[in-house]
Amino acid sequence: MPTFLLPYSPFWHAITRLGEAQVMLPAALALLLWLAHRPAARLLVWWWLGMMVLAVSITTATKIAFIGYGLGWAPLDFTGVSGHAMFAAVVYPLLFLVLNSARSVGWQRAALALGYLLALGVGISRVMVGAHSPSEVVAGLLLGGGAGAAAIAMAHTPAIRMPAWLPVALVVSVLVLGVNAPPSRTHDLVTRISLVLSGRSAPYTRHEMLRTWQLQQRGLQQGTPVVLR
Repeated sequence: MPTFLLPYSPFWHAITRLGEAQVMLPAALALLLWLAHRPAARLLVWWWLGMMVLAVSITTATKIAFIGYGLGWAPLDFTGVSGHAMFAAVVYPLLFLVLNSARSVGWQRAALALGYLLALGVGISRVMVGAHSPSEVVAGLLLGGGAGAAAIAMAHTPAIRMPAWLPVALVVSVLVLGVNAPPSRTHDLVTRISLVLSGRSAPYTRHEMLRTWQLQQRGLQQGTPVVLR
């Protein structure tokens, strides 16, 4: 957990839930399944899905590297890519763009910008609720945003006129899941996987990383190497 504590904020906790996997994945997969039945959109489906899988894999790998092996970056308080920020950045911009693909270019750009703004809001919320450091959020936004941008660049977004019920259903599902879905347990699952792979009995922690780094810095300043066991 991060080294800082902030007062409880219902607003930021509500926003942060919009980046949880159990909220993001159902909405994204439902739209992808609907698009898969449209031949003109299949290339976009494959690129979007592929980029999403790649971003999730990289995010998970960074978490396993730290939790299981202690591979982080103490000067930036970095212990792994923020999954919430990554999911929000890879899903919301493309989701909003596709839902407005039959509209004018201006509408599409506005939809894309709104998606990135919402992802940024989710990222900020991770810092405000004390779940991640700024460096971890920035990494998540860059990874997810880059993956989504690559999908857009590699596959032309076809102009598909959506039935009126589809965007309404997606928005309602995101809001309902954001309020009623149980808390995400993905971190617990990644922790178990990390411990199995590394053979450790307990996960590395942010406090442990920062304490080690601070002792090393103190030793360097005093001219005495610090040996940690």
